[in-house]
Amino acid sequence: MSAVVVTGMGVAAPNGLGVEPYWEATLAGRSGIGRLTRFDASPYPVSLVGEVPGFDPTSYLPNRLLPQTDLMTQLALVAADWAFADAGVELDEVAELGAGVVTASSTGGFEFGQRVMQNMWSRGAKHVSAYQAYAWFYAVNTGQISIHKGLRGRSGVTVSDQAGGLDALAQARRQLRDDCAVMLAGGVDSSLCSFGLVSNMASGRLSSSTDPDGAYLPFDERAHGHVYGEGGALLVLENEDVARARGAQVYGEIAGYGATMDPKPGSGREPGLRRAAELALDDAGVSPTEVDVVFADAAAVADLDRIEVTAINELFGAGQVPVTAPKTMTGRLIGGGASLDVATALLSLREGVIPPTVNVDCAADYDIDLVVGAPRPATLRTVVVLARGLGGFNSAMVLRAR
Repeated sequence: MSAVVVTGMGVAAPNGLGVEPYWEATLAGRSGIGRLTRFDASPYPVSLVGEVPGFDPTSYLPNRLLPQTDLMTQLALVAADWAFADAGVELDEVAELGAGVVTASSTGGFEFGQRVMQNMWSRGAKHVSAYQAYAWFYAVNTGQISIHKGLRGRSGVTVSDQAGGLDALAQARRQLRDDCAVMLAGGVDSSLCSFGLVSNMASGRLSSSTDPDGAYLPFDERAHGHVYGEGGALLVLENEDVARARGAQVYGEIAGYGATMDPKPGSGREPGLRRAAELALDDAGVSPTEVDVVFADAAAVADLDRIEVTAINELFGAGQVPVTAPKTMTGRLIGGGASLDVATALLSLREGVIPPTVNVDCAADYDIDLVVGAPRPATLRTVVVLARGLGGFNSAMVLRAR
């Protein structure tokens, strides 16, 4: 069976638009976390987010698309264009049902949903259901990308919060092992509106810090929640023999995947993150000693951080594998976060360098080899990416250089 490889990437992140600008900023330790400017957030206890800077959809998309889409979908459409261009895929040369798309969604189009609710109120509605306003928007990115790019093959959407990007890539990998020629997968998310902010605050995990350098500190004794943001990455996946035959670049292989659910609170059973990583390693045929770096989920909530450190140390040995969380420069991007981690990990494989976890300096208590301060040159062949979603979702993915 041919390996499934990544041949193209489109990135929209708070610290860089496009693959190379994002990668340059990440290696330089430049953060995209700052005060929310999309609307007046002064009435709320949360003021810091990761906003994608300098994005003007009129520079990238036809005017006819703008009235029917919100920023989340506009970012996703542009990321899709960039990913296919990066891969050098000519979609008109692919069989009619040979190309599909799977995207991750979490917020479900809150900006668009907020507009719907405001319009309903303005028309005299006496009751407006949030479910009515945004439920069907969970699939909006997949649908809009399918129409925009003419992707008539197998498509779908995953809804598992921060873990969704890995789940979407895994679903695309399964489709390629069936009968699809090319798949676009990953996640681009945005909920930087008042509706989205309040909804994310309901998790109780958002940082209320007003210091951009001190707001998101995973694996740090000062941790007090995370910053959320917008953006993500969409990736083009192909079977390796097809990609090599057309002379495509190959960033790396999606070699293994595993997913679990945490047990019911109070059950006494252990969390499922370590098991997800074990399943991914088994799927890839890789032993823990072969893993060169772990890209952590990095919740920045003390209990969750300790669960992750325990899983890493039990599987790889305490301090035996480098760990990094470059998402400290972007915030957690909900449905877009895990696929951006995958893109970052693939760039690390390409360049032989581990990007840093910024601002964190108290990781010693957690007994992990956290890469902080500056990028670390390394010989990299195998990477594990971990992701967890609100509600108990755990996903892990093994990436391998080709």
